[in-house]
Amino acid sequence: MTVPEGFFARHTRLVRPPLVPEVALHLADDVTALWLAMESDGGGAGDASPFWAAAWVGGQGLARHVLDHPDLVAGRTVLDLGCGSGLVGIAAALAGARRVLASDVDPYALAVVPLNAAASGASGVEPVGDVLDADLPGVDVVLAGDVFYDLRMADRVRPWLFTAWVRGAVVLVGDPGRSQLPEGLREVAGYDVPDSGVDVARRTTVWRLP
Repeated sequence: MTVPEGFFARHTRLVRPPLVPEVALHLADDVTALWLAMESDGGGAGDASPFWAAAWVGGQGLARHVLDHPDLVAGRTVLDLGCGSGLVGIAAALAGARRVLASDVDPYALAVVPLNAAASGASGVEPVGDVLDADLPGVDVVLAGDVFYDLRMADRVRPWLFTAWVRGAVVLVGDPGRSQLPEGLREVAGYDVPDSGVDVARRTTVWRLP
């Protein structure tokens, strides 16, 4: 499907996430209203929830870590797996990545990522579709924020990330402690992320495959 021109300007607003103010994202405050707009004005909501319309805390922590440690991505080719809004990939571009592939299954995510990159002053971010059923693209770093949100997704992502690591990629995961998070990861950083609509910040961790 093709997202109509101007959809995001009409139904979202530009927001700078609290932990990552360097990045500007088209986000929605009311998911129900957004769903209705996707059905009436966007060509259909599709099967996927609009994960692209929120700045998830795992992604914020991972994006912050990349911006604070640009040596992880500078001059390298980076894959933002399950990119959603593109937050993590855009952070990698701002940190000096040579090329960023932003992968997602949702056509709305693939359509909004270039807008978010432009609003953030980032270049070199390329939206791509689902890579989990394909061979590993030629990347140096894989960034995966908030990808272990349910069992089905975790079962797809886990072996793919391990294969990427075996083939020499640096693999970093941002997650606030979901039950599907695999064992054997090494903690490299932790952040307290102000959560939308919640007074108490949520703790999120950046993990690395060893």
